[in-house]
Amino acid sequence: MSEWAAKRFWTAAEAVEAGDGYGVRLDGRPVRTPAKAELVVPTLPLARKIAAEWDAQEGEIRPATMPMTRAANAAIDRVAREQEAVAAMLAEYGGSDVLCYRADSPAGLVARQAEAWDPLLDWAESAFSVRLRTTTGVMHVAQDREALDRLHAEVRLLDIWALTAFHDLVCLSGSLVIGLAALRDQAPVEALWRVSRIDESWQQEQWGSDEEAESVARKKENDFLNAKRFHDLSRPL
Repeated sequence: MSEWAAKRFWTAAEAVEAGDGYGVRLDGRPVRTPAKAELVVPTLPLARKIAAEWDAQEGEIRPATMPMTRAANAAIDRVAREQEAVAAMLAEYGGSDVLCYRADSPAGLVARQAEAWDPLLDWAESAFSVRLRTTTGVMHVAQDREALDRLHAEVRLLDIWALTAFHDLVCLSGSLVIGLAALRDQAPVEALWRVSRIDESWQQEQWGSDEEAESVARKKENDFLNAKRFHDLSRPL
């Protein structure tokens, strides 16, 4: 993104067929990634959304307002080149999934975690034949290697577009299970984000809000929701 021109230099952005997918043209010139590859995505809806992001720029280009473009760049320039390494890194979250680390007090937080997190672990067991172990406190709980291998196999099935979205869904939530649930529409993505923030929400209720922390949380939530949108737009109709 740092290699983009600082100012808008085009009149119109449009989505067009390009090779085996769809690209974006700025006054007929193809949009390219920071690594100079032509930006080609698998679906027309995603290309149209990217074109709309470019069309919305006025004056100085603001990459922060172009989440679909940034995700497509990441998929093409980074994930496509290191797909297996990215999949392996994300799969390792199964060994430290936030859903597995529970509070031992107070009772209200313990109950809230169990109510929200147990159904997701139940779903993972049903969907992938994997039952992750839980513990209280922060001491590491070892997961069954066979279970982690099954989860790794699921992650390796993702194409570069889904894997790019999955990266943010997992890293922002701290949960491999939540990331998989988001991809499979197990629950509304907004609800899954709230589930991932139970500890933070509890602390806020007890001690009050902090403006800086709230700003960071809002950005993370927006990034999480955008990751899901990117995934959905990249799926063939």
